This record gives sequence, structure tokens and C-alpha cells, in this order.
Amino acid sequence: MATRGFVLYLLSGFSVVILSVLIFTDSNYRNPDRVSLSTANSIQFGSSADKVWPELKVSLKLAVATVIGFLGSACGTVGGVGGGGIFVPMLTLIIGFDTKSAAALSKCMIMGASASSVWYNLRVPHPTKEVPIIDYDLALLFQPMLMLGITIGVSLSVVFPYWLITVLIIILFIGTSSRSFFKGIEMWKEETIIKKEISKQQEAVINSRGELLINTEYEPLVPKEEKSALQILCFNLRWNRILVLLAVWVSFLLLQILKNDVRVCSAWYWVLFCLQFPISFGVFGYEAVKLYKEHKKRMSTGNTESICEASIEWTALHLAFCALCGILGGTVGGLLGSGGGFILGPLLLEIGVIPQVASATATFVMMFSASLSVVEFYLLKRFPIPYALYLVSVSVLAGFWGQFFIRKLITFLRRASIVVFILSAVICASALTMGVIGIETSIKMIHNHEFMGFLGFCSSQ
Repeated sequence: MATRGFVLYLLSGFSVVILSVLIFTDSNYRNPDRVSLSTANSIQFGSSADKVWPELKVSLKLAVATVIGFLGSACGTVGGVGGGGIFVPMLTLIIGFDTKSAAALSKCMIMGASASSVWYNLRVPHPTKEVPIIDYDLALLFQPMLMLGITIGVSLSVVFPYWLITVLIIILFIGTSSRSFFKGIEMWKEETIIKKEISKQQEAVINSRGELLINTEYEPLVPKEEKSALQILCFNLRWNRILVLLAVWVSFLLLQILKNDVRVCSAWYWVLFCLQFPISFGVFGYEAVKLYKEHKKRMSTGNTESICEASIEWTALHLAFCALCGILGGTVGGLLGSGGGFILGPLLLEIGVIPQVASATATFVMMFSASLSVVEFYLLKRFPIPYALYLVSVSVLAGFWGQFFIRKLITFLRRASIVVFILSAVICASALTMGVIGIETSIKMIHNHEFMGFLGFCSSQ
């Protein structure tokens, strides 16, 4: 299965860069015990121990950042990847925020854009079936594991050396971007074949003199019921599933708040950290057993219809594979500060989910993870409220209009593969911006003979 190759690529890249630390780490670099707190806590593009919060005022820099933020939010939510790889460089290089504040504001923008996109998607019917456009089965399967992976990745981010995170960004972002691009090309070719077949069928009903041989302007015996926006909204909402996802969200939030009030590496710290595992595996296990039993029941009766949007068979091996993908995507996303959207979006496409549903589902899951980070950052006072409100407003508008424009474009061109190409482009842009800046910063660290190896987890908090 192509998905296995995709995840094998992620695992290989993750393993290679970790092993390379043992080869390239120079023992002549300074002692890790003397590493400053700012270096130890570096996650992206370096770090600063002091907060740098520019004043919110009308300026050319703010205008440029607004345009970039609007386009990044619009394209990021359409592709289901968020756009964090674009927001953080924009906030640090153009506006002038320190890295930690930029990462926190980036999460605010992702939350705003994803929330408005979810609201828009809830008012849109499924393009081919009488089912919600958000696949709640896949959301319940991936969201708990993704959030668990993100917390693990954030914890590892204080241990991994900066240059290693840069290498991970380049390898993983380029890999997922190229894979999504080739997936888009495959879909484009399939759509071209379908359009040609439809064109031939339309030509077949007209004779050589241009006369209509078959009257296609007939009224169907049972006309299709047109639903109002409110009816579509109510149909797309599945409150029992949403309440389960909210319960997971609240549980993780409480654990993060409690964990912030205890000493790092103390007994209570590890107890709170480990409590995340039964919550995630409990929800995942419930949904996995449900899918497994339903799949087995359908196979026994000869029903080959898919249970959810994914076209894979829900065997025990495939369910375990999905758990691995969720944890891996969340870990890498938390490590790189991207939230995991750039893994989940391409992954949903790999398992056979159509682009519109993949985008809606990935954005829905991303809304939970981003909002969790925003609440935690707010409690830690990591971002200025005025700037956060302004950027959230920009991203909310961008998310809504991005979804509106792409839906119209898909309807006009009859090509859903556009979503896949946008996803690939956003990931590629993130790889370029974060990679170039990361390489530049790593070179400066080498010239300054800074420590380039792993840091101690407890000592670097």
C-alpha cells in the first residue's frame, strides 16, 4: 500500500537525522551544562529569553504581514495543513516577534482559520454521498493519537538540537509535499479521463445535424430534495461524536494546566504525563473496535461498501498502522511546531479520502489541537492580546473566503485535485521558508562554536 511507503519515508527520515547526531556532533563544542536557557528551549528559528512584542500600529510591515497571513490562512485551511510554517517566519522576520511569541500567535491564527473553515464546511453538503462532509470516524480515530503525539513532540523539542530540527523540517516537508504533488497529478489525470467520457456521452445524444435525439430536459419521477443551509448544518453535526472529541480536548487541557504547575521530572510530572496515554488509547480503541466489527460484519454479508471515507480494509493491522501514523504525525508536528496538519492532510489522501472530505476532516481535527495550544499559551501569557485578536480576525476571514473561493473553483473546473495541489504548495512553501532560515541560523551556531548535540530533558526545561 502506498501509505506504508509514505510512513516508511517519515520513519526513515526521523531515524537518519537522529543517528547523524552521533556522527556530526563535535566534542569541541561548548559543554552542554553551560547552554543557556534560550538555546535549550529553542524550537524554531532560534529563540530569545526575553519577550519581544512590537506595538500594534498601522505600518507597511503590518500590511505586508496581513497579506501574507491572509493568503497563508486561506491556502492552509483549504489544504488542511494550517500554515504554521508560513506564519512563524512572517511574524519573526517581518513584524519582529521573538520565536516563542511568534509560535503562540501562529497557533492563534491556525485556530481562527480552522474554526471559520469548519463553520463553512458544516454548511456544505457532501459532494457525492448522503453523509456529513466531516468524517467523524476518522476524526475520532486520529485526533486522540495526534494530540498525544503533539505533547510528546513538544517535550522532545527542548531536547533535540536546532540543526537537527532543521534537517527534519527539510526532509519531512519536502517528502510530504512531493508525495502530495504526485497524488494530485494522478487525480488530475483521472479527472481528465472522466471529463472526456462525460463529453462523449453528451455528444452521443446529438446527431450529425445537431438535432437532439434524446430529451434530457425531463423531470425525474422522484425529484431530489433540496436542503436548506440550516438542514445541511444539522445533518453535518454529530453531537455524540463531537462531545467525545470535546471530552478528550478538556482532559488534555486539564493535564497540561496541572503539569505546568509541578516541577519538571518530578513524580507528579510523570504521572500527569503518563495519564495522557490511557485517554488517547481508550478513545482510539473504542473507535477501532467499532470499525473492526462493522467491517467484519459487512464482509460476512458480502457488502463491499466502505464504512467511512477511507478505502482501506479495517483490519487489526491497518488500525494499528493508523495509530502509529497518528502518533508519528503528532510527534513530528509537535517537534517542528507545525501541529501535525502537514502529516494528517496527505495521510488522509493516501488512504483514499476524497480531497474535499480530507480537507474538512483535517481542518476539524486541527481546530482541536490548535485551540488546546492557544488556551495553554494564554494561561502562560505567551502572546499579546491585541495582536492575537487582530491576527485571529484576519485568519477567520481568510479561512471563510478561502473555502468559499475553492468550492466555487472546484464546481467550475470540476477538478477536486486543486485542493491537493494547494496542500502540496503550502507544505513546499513552509519547507523553503523554515529550511532556509534554519540553515542560516545553524551556520551561525557553528561559527559561534555552540553546542550541537542533544540536551538533557530535565535540565533544559
